[in-house]
Amino acid sequence: MKGKQYSIKVYETSIDEEAEFVSFFDANHLLFKDHLIVIHGEMSEKIKQYLQQKSLTFIQNITMPVSKSRQNIRKAREAEKKKQDEEQEKISEEISKLSNRLENNLKVIDRMVRSGQEVFVEGDLLLLNRVNSGATIRTTGNLIVTQVVEGSIRCEGKFMMLSSSPKANIIFHGVEVDTELLENKLNRIELTDDKIVITPVLKKEINWAS
Repeated sequence: MKGKQYSIKVYETSIDEEAEFVSFFDANHLLFKDHLIVIHGEMSEKIKQYLQQKSLTFIQNITMPVSKSRQNIRKAREAEKKKQDEEQEKISEEISKLSNRLENNLKVIDRMVRSGQEVFVEGDLLLLNRVNSGATIRTTGNLIVTQVVEGSIRCEGKFMMLSSSPKANIIFHGVEVDTELLENKLNRIELTDDKIVITPVLKKEINWAS
């Protein structure tokens, strides 16, 4: 018995709308001349004739084998996505718990605060993006920042919620907060009986050396 092993390029796609499918290959069929096209879905006679006219090689409704390396990458991505979703859910729950302590004049900002910019808010602030080095955030009320802070924070509210931000300069009620104490992935900083109390919200993962 004789055999040959080939390394081929595979393009996997599906048919949702016939017109959209044909339009895509009209624009790109030259890119797929040396590909094996794996098509999922119902294939009309019109599409079959079209692919043959374009001299494209195709098979239909075949499950392609996945290498272990690709499986591992996919599993790692799925695990990372699940972890991110769980962390986001926990952040949302924490924000919800604190929401009854936020004032009516809450301001929400979802853009990055860039170097050289200064944001001043009279009241509470929920910032959904990062604070770059050289940027400053000032609030007279409570502050929640869900991303990394590398700039300056000046807060006069009853509490803050910040991620681990070793490069930040944080002043809470005139007292500088030691950023080494913000060792967790997300931290709640409160003023209780004139004392600054730091509580972990999301603990930082520890990678042990094998």
